[in-house]
Amino acid sequence: MSKKSIIARQVKREKMVAKYAAKRAQYLKEGNYEALDKLPKNASPVRLKNRCQLTGRPKGYMRKFGICRNQFRDLALQGMIPGITKASW
Repeated sequence: MSKKSIIARQVKREKMVAKYAAKRAQYLKEGNYEALDKLPKNASPVRLKNRCQLTGRPKGYMRKFGICRNQFRDLALQGMIPGITKASW
């Protein structure tokens, strides 16, 4: 489990990206790079990091499910993810 401060920082970045998305798109369309440069750094979508929705873990992230591999395995074994079964042959 990640520290609460790290998870809170990521949530803050996500909100800021959403807030400035329209302005950023408009400035890019116009080619107004001076105004684009004056936007906050955390308003850039490049600064976002994919994190597990349950634990906040940054590594082993599975995009299709939005969780890390550890949580994926636990939930799959419990039968909580529809359509996923443990392989056996």
